[in-house]
Amino acid sequence: MNKPLDYHAHPVSTPGRGYRSLPVTPAGSTLEVWLPVLVVNGANPGPTLALLAGVHGDEYEGIRAIPEVLNELDVTKVSGRVLAVPICNPPAFQAATRCSPWDGLNLARVFPGDPNGSITEQIAAVLSDEIIGPANFLLDIHSAGVAYSIETMVGYPYEDTELGRVARGAAEAFGVGVVWAHPHDPSATGRTVSEASARGIPWLYTEAPGSGRVRPSDLDAFKAGVLNTMGYLGLLEHSPGPSPIPHYLYGSGNLDRPLKTAVGGYFVSQVDLLERVSAGQFLGAVLDPSGAVLQSFHADRDGVVAMIRGLPRVQPGDGVFLVTGEMEPGA
Repeated sequence: MNKPLDYHAHPVSTPGRGYRSLPVTPAGSTLEVWLPVLVVNGANPGPTLALLAGVHGDEYEGIRAIPEVLNELDVTKVSGRVLAVPICNPPAFQAATRCSPWDGLNLARVFPGDPNGSITEQIAAVLSDEIIGPANFLLDIHSAGVAYSIETMVGYPYEDTELGRVARGAAEAFGVGVVWAHPHDPSATGRTVSEASARGIPWLYTEAPGSGRVRPSDLDAFKAGVLNTMGYLGLLEHSPGPSPIPHYLYGSGNLDRPLKTAVGGYFVSQVDLLERVSAGQFLGAVLDPSGAVLQSFHADRDGVVAMIRGLPRVQPGDGVFLVTGEMEPGA
């Protein structure tokens, strides 16, 4: 299946915006879950954009940005439609946790899901079929959540295909200063974006510093990025202003594969985000209550620091640093 440029696949008959609750669990279940879906139908036919946020329950920027930007749209000037789910993981959102407290699963690792599986797998199955499947483009708004720290950025699939070219153009139009190109990784499965790729749908995702807060600058950046993406795809007559991109990163970006601590203690970083480091360079350490070093961390490659642990308290197995590569803007 390949739909990157099939922008007239979904004619729109009734312009307007609406709200509906999409059931995940069967009616009458002991534990019911409904997904909030915001729909914008434009006055003219055009592409369908799927907008997601709250895949992790402690990431709040997209949860706020999506309804704000959609409620401000003039639907008479929209060509196509937007299917938006601002809270994709209600159990995790209610608990303010990255993963679901109901089954312990990470929603960003179980796509395409299973309608007969656990609650997280059921949510993924509904999102796959009802929101991602009908789309011509996916934008999934993430941030670093409570535990991590990441610069505000946008990521896209780096591949010499129509899907990759459309995604790269959208990434550069999005309007933030860090663009992260991700080469194809067969092991990077289970995500909203891997499900989109499997369906031939181009995609972007975002990150931001997080820390359990919404910075006004990130809210503004993500609202502008949604509008810029809609303009790039032809849903709006909207041209973003010039936006320099000083950082082009390159690498898998898999937060499941950072440098990890083998001990518990107090984590201290000695480098900054986007700092260039050399293989073997000292990055930081875990300390005991006396200040003694329990474990030191050194860069596993030459590259750029893309993620740093935000919470000082660490347990064995927690990720603390992710170093990725760079690429030239025209590469």
